[in-house]
Amino acid sequence: MPSKRSAVAALQKLEADRLALDQRQKELEQQAALELGSVILGTGLETFSKKGLARVAVELAKLGEDEALMRLGASTPSPRSQQIPVK
Repeated sequence: MPSKRSAVAALQKLEADRLALDQRQKELEQQAALELGSVILGTGLETFSKKGLARVAVELAKLGEDEALMRLGASTPSPRSQQIPVK
C-alpha cells in the first residue's frame, strides 16, 4: 500500500502536469488560430463580422466539409474526402 507521502507527491505531480498541459493547450490554440486566420485572409471572409463569421462556421461544421461544398456549388469534392482511410 502506498505511503501518504507518495500519494501527496503523486497529486503534486499530477497538478504540475495538468498546469503544463493547460499551457500547452493555450499555445496550440494560438497556433491553430494563426493557421486558420491565414487561410481566411484574402478569401473575402475577413469582411464578415465576427458574429457572422462564427455563425457561418458553425453552420458549415454542422453540414460537414463535403456537404457544405456541395451545397455551395463547389465543382470537385474536397481533397480530404479523396484520401485513402488510414487503418
